[in-house]
Amino acid sequence: MSARTTFTSLLALALLPALALAADSKKPADPPTRDKPIKVGEKAPTLTLTSEAGKKVDLAKVYQDGPTVLVVLRGYPGYQCPACSRQAAGFIGAADKFKQAGAKVVMVYPGGVANLGERAGEFLAAQKRSEKSLPEPVVMTLDPDYQLTNAYGLRWDAPRETAYPSTYIIGKDGKVTFAEVSRTHGGRVAADKVLKELGKKKS
Repeated sequence: MSARTTFTSLLALALLPALALAADSKKPADPPTRDKPIKVGEKAPTLTLTSEAGKKVDLAKVYQDGPTVLVVLRGYPGYQCPACSRQAAGFIGAADKFKQAGAKVVMVYPGGVANLGERAGEFLAAQKRSEKSLPEPVVMTLDPDYQLTNAYGLRWDAPRETAYPSTYIIGKDGKVTFAEVSRTHGGRVAADKVLKELGKKKS
């Protein structure tokens, strides 16, 4: 091996850490944690979530196809929330209406990392559903370790709590056009109310 070849090899090895650092710097950073919930008119944070069936859901791309209805459930606070079940059933039952409105419905199931997918599966099974059988345009996504919950300022940081149940409508430009956050287990936004809001946006 010539001296020139040896020098080139050593130089390449020396540059590897810098190249790796540059590659990492191009990865999008997680949105910062917010103390207060996202409001109407603000840009909605974008993350890549995973569906209950293990498929990647890039919210940036979903919002571009908008409008998008984002329903943040309580997920698994140690039990399956009855109010969440009723709300989810309402949105699933209205899937055809949301499809006609040209809207997508993304339900978010937050909780600790351990067994979250299994718990979400139990949640859907209680409604005789699975992520694979959810009607378009409804999808169930997981929010392990509260990444989305924190980014939207919805963390309910108390014993046996997860997230403030919330409903958003997000336009193609990524901005929030409707937001309703409940500070209790109830006070949920029904599918019919969201459909009316979507109708207003079209008129």
